[in-house]
Amino acid sequence: MGAAGSDQLEAGMISYDALPGGDVIHAGLQDLAAGRTTDAALLVLIGAHRLRRAGIDVPAIEMEDVEHRLYESLASTGSDDAHSRYNAMIRLLVSFERAVECAVSQSKGSAGDGSVRDPAVLPSRADFNR
Repeated sequence: MGAAGSDQLEAGMISYDALPGGDVIHAGLQDLAAGRTTDAALLVLIGAHRLRRAGIDVPAIEMEDVEHRLYESLASTGSDDAHSRYNAMIRLLVSFERAVECAVSQSKGSAGDGSVRDPAVLPSRADFNR
């Protein structure tokens, strides 16, 4: 699936921007590929295992206490909302992971009515209400 610097998860399939949090995940992948340790890069490392399982090419970077490093980075800005910002970033990551897993699953499976899904089409709200 998508290379770290690519704008899409799979050629012609799903744009990062089409998924919740895709812009942050894409930026984090680019930062990791460039050797930068940013908040977005740390977030990607937190979700690396699940992202790789979904087919996203996450650079193999080993770092201890990634969750703690992200929290420290958010707290270093001097504001009192590091906890809220950390939780928001984790929710963003989980939303992205779920959306990409759903999109990949939909592109490999069928629509439930016997027809095969076009892999270029993202699932709609109706797909989630089945």
